[in-house]
Amino acid sequence: MHSVSGDELTPQQQWLDERRRNVLARFDERIPALYRKPIDLPQAAADWADSIDDAPASLFLTGNIGVGKTHTAWHTARRWLDRQHRDSRPGSPSIQTWRSTQLFDALRPEGDDPRAVTKAAQSCGLLYLDDLAAARVSPSGWTQERLYEIFDERYTSQLPVLITCDVLPAKLADVVGDRVASRLAEMCRGGIHLMRGADRRLAGAA
Repeated sequence: MHSVSGDELTPQQQWLDERRRNVLARFDERIPALYRKPIDLPQAAADWADSIDDAPASLFLTGNIGVGKTHTAWHTARRWLDRQHRDSRPGSPSIQTWRSTQLFDALRPEGDDPRAVTKAAQSCGLLYLDDLAAARVSPSGWTQERLYEIFDERYTSQLPVLITCDVLPAKLADVVGDRVASRLAEMCRGGIHLMRGADRRLAGAA
């Protein structure tokens, strides 16, 4: 009878490893071409992606325009996904990725299915929202209500968000409204990372 040595994977481990590699391959296809080049993550981002229990619930990458927040966030999200599958977490951890302008458009009443967008953003394993301050919602409009529904559900369910923005969470009220800004400030407490440096686009870097 064939036995499995300590260095060999069991059939279940082989299946889980194949599933992990397939999930990562599909995620890699979603990464925009400009950001596919692997990079060294800031320690704070790597620690957040790797530390399932000890890290802050959410990560907020802030800094001046062009310092690499989006590139960092894509690869932080990928590392988070890899870790979730390496740890064989129950279910199939998923990531919703949105640029803020695209999400706000999708949440408007005239969108294809704003309720479905809201539900998916509420329940996914990780919500990655890029360049949050790039879009603004009307003070009392439909979009702001849907946005509040998303963050309130994730707040109460303790589901993480990964956000890039050049404005700190506590100063986002003009962008997302007071209630959403309050939720974000609490969700990202202890998980705000300031990225420093010059605008890499002006320097000719990707």
